[in-house]
Amino acid sequence: MRTGFTTGTCAAGAAKASAIFLRFGEVVSSVNVKNLEGREFVLNVSREDENFFSVIKDSGDDKGDVTNGLKIFARVELLEGQDEIFFERGEGVGVVSLPGLKIPVGEPAINPVPRKMIELAIREIFPRSSVRVIVKIPGGEEVAKKTFNPRLGIKGGLSILGTSGIVKPTNEQALLDSLSLELNMIRALNFRELYITFGGTGEKFTRKIFEVKSRNVIQAGNYIGHVLDEALRLGFTRAVVCRHSGKLLKVAGGSFNTHSKVSDGRREALCTHLALAGAGRDLVRKVYTANTSSEAAKIISENNFGFVWDNLAEAVALKCRERTSFGMKIDAAIIDEDGKILGSFYDE
Repeated sequence: MRTGFTTGTCAAGAAKASAIFLRFGEVVSSVNVKNLEGREFVLNVSREDENFFSVIKDSGDDKGDVTNGLKIFARVELLEGQDEIFFERGEGVGVVSLPGLKIPVGEPAINPVPRKMIELAIREIFPRSSVRVIVKIPGGEEVAKKTFNPRLGIKGGLSILGTSGIVKPTNEQALLDSLSLELNMIRALNFRELYITFGGTGEKFTRKIFEVKSRNVIQAGNYIGHVLDEALRLGFTRAVVCRHSGKLLKVAGGSFNTHSKVSDGRREALCTHLALAGAGRDLVRKVYTANTSSEAAKIISENNFGFVWDNLAEAVALKCRERTSFGMKIDAAIIDEDGKILGSFYDE
């Protein structure tokens, strides 16, 4: 299936085209941009009004991406000074209004990886200059109503997202088949132990935490239930599930398809275990109304209930063992956004 580009990649391409025009007066029709791993992409760009440049968001064969077909605009402006890049939101780009996200309150909702990709693109043209980057998405405010942005406190438009720069198709059966094939490959290499995570960032942290250099790490995406079923069928005897609390809280509550359209229950699982651990009503209420899992984790730590993450990791491991009818030994580690372990359960 055909992959596409994230809004972050599109913004980086539009910003680079604008930077080229600003420095050399050249109107280009395509640009090369790189993700943080050094993979290079070629994007078609167009010059728009007010010297904005645009890239049309192409989500490939991911038909569920509501941003597909939107134009992502960017304009670069020179400022006095050196070595600083400032981001400004234009029409259709949201602003962060609540704490707990990766971007401070009041900042444009342009996530860290897209910011770095934009910076890389601009620094190819202006290595030392201070610049302002304005990003806009006409129609973005209306489209944002179809996303989780309003629930996350992102107001006025869409977020500029992406971790790899690529949009991977989400045809469910194709994904399940691919996961089965990967598990077959890992088992064919004579591994009996499996590390299960949910995406690229999770795999990076899992490999670092457990010092894994071999091929027995699989990205389950939203389909941890399918991965567990297939792992049992193929004869794996042990698995370690490792990921950020946002996903594993769903598993602790018994959900094995963690897609946001299918399941949630994160607050309910977390607050149930907090109450069981002796937390008072006020703390439980404060955690229940937290904007994100990361914000909830901060509140829990400040109130000396960090041990509850071990209890939740045990719940994740137990739910996964139940899924496999206790046919596999399964342990779990819940990590924060920096890849540090919040809680773990290992039954030796």
